[in-house]
Amino acid sequence: MSETDIAIERVAFNTDGLVPAIIQQDGTGEVLMLGWMDQEALRRTLTEGRVTFWSRSRQEYWRKGDTSGHVQWVRGARLDCDGDALLITVDQVGAACHTGDHTCFDADDLHPVRADATS
Repeated sequence: MSETDIAIERVAFNTDGLVPAIIQQDGTGEVLMLGWMDQEALRRTLTEGRVTFWSRSRQEYWRKGDTSGHVQWVRGARLDCDGDALLITVDQVGAACHTGDHTCFDADDLHPVRADATS
């Protein structure tokens, strides 16, 4: 069994066979986007050096940047403590969001009340 197969076996995929993947800029820690991966998308991401997702709406694989040129080069991959979420660090070329924004979290601030950290 390969190291990649062993890593994929550790992932707790949901009932749809998917796991959320948080995409983060390597070096800065900026959160760029969230996508979904099944076993094959994760395998491709871990072995090809580019991020591959499973599109829930189109029911197909898509690799960030194939049409836009805004490529995500994989720099690291980690599982959270429960094994049910991925953190993929990347070198992002161009915009991460399909809207053309740098990140998918650039817009729509919900203006939460900030709790006092001292209380």
